[in-house]
Amino acid sequence: MKAIELTAPRLDAFRAATVATPEPQRGEVLVRLRAASLNFVDVAVASGNYPGPSFPLIPVADGAGEIAALGEGVTKYAVGDRVIAHAKPRWIGGRPRPYEMTQMRGLTLPGSLAEYVALPANAVVPTPAHLSFEAAATLPIAATTAWNATRAADVGPGSVVVLLGTGGVSILTLQLAKAAGATVIITSSSDEKLERARALGADHLINYRTTPDWDGKVLKLTDDLGADLIVETGGSATFARAVNATAPGGTLFTIGFVTGAEAMVDLLPIIIKALRVVGNNTGSVSDLRDAARAIGAAGIEPVIDKVYSQDRAAEAYAHMAAGGRHFGKLAFRLEW
Repeated sequence: MKAIELTAPRLDAFRAATVATPEPQRGEVLVRLRAASLNFVDVAVASGNYPGPSFPLIPVADGAGEIAALGEGVTKYAVGDRVIAHAKPRWIGGRPRPYEMTQMRGLTLPGSLAEYVALPANAVVPTPAHLSFEAAATLPIAATTAWNATRAADVGPGSVVVLLGTGGVSILTLQLAKAAGATVIITSSSDEKLERARALGADHLINYRTTPDWDGKVLKLTDDLGADLIVETGGSATFARAVNATAPGGTLFTIGFVTGAEAMVDLLPIIIKALRVVGNNTGSVSDLRDAARAIGAAGIEPVIDKVYSQDRAAEAYAHMAAGGRHFGKLAFRLEW
């Protein structure tokens, strides 16, 4: 089969390759991949900032397609079914064990820039009927993370959610939170992106360039109570402000380190306000299935900023690595 390989931890080290087509074993399905989408972790792998990879590898964790063949004993799917491939196919549900978290497509397992992938049948989930392959491919990491964030804070009518930035997780959390009846506050350095977020339902917009004390603005908007949920994507430069802007008993859902992974923080506000600081490493196949069901029920359309062909992998990676340029997700349409 045809594939794209990443040959070294460099953002320009991609090459076209021909590799053996996998055969589905007992309990597995063979998925003909039709689309893929980029996440920050993919760029981290390609830039040498993520532990575990051995090169060359087939990159990109997230993908979607249709079942091309069934291994022995598989009865829950049929050839032609449209499915989403989970990024961590060993983590089926519940609390993860170490090997379930470290085994990830595009890192230790073949990723999505290939014609086919063989996966356990219980590691793929049905694609919501209204979604294209490209839209479905955005769900494994971003939608699972967004879903787990809203569940961790029990988001519903009357909840206040704060989102930092307008990347894939933030935008999908915006869409899920609005579907649940929440009030959403979103930050960005771009007024144009903020207006795009408003069109998706964001209630309050904060430009953190012109309002660097965005946490104070959140408190003002909430009558000094703060947010029930903050999805913390920034890391070092934003964590202390996120603590300040979280309501007593609220949830600080920590998923990113765009500005660095080390943060100095005063523990007293966390203790006094009884905050829940929740780390997240995506989620299980079961979480993805729940997220996909919610997206299907609400008719949510994931936002794709740009679609690339697989032979423009270096360009797509460079676009994401530049930071702050995209709104929502970057996707690949796989046409070999």
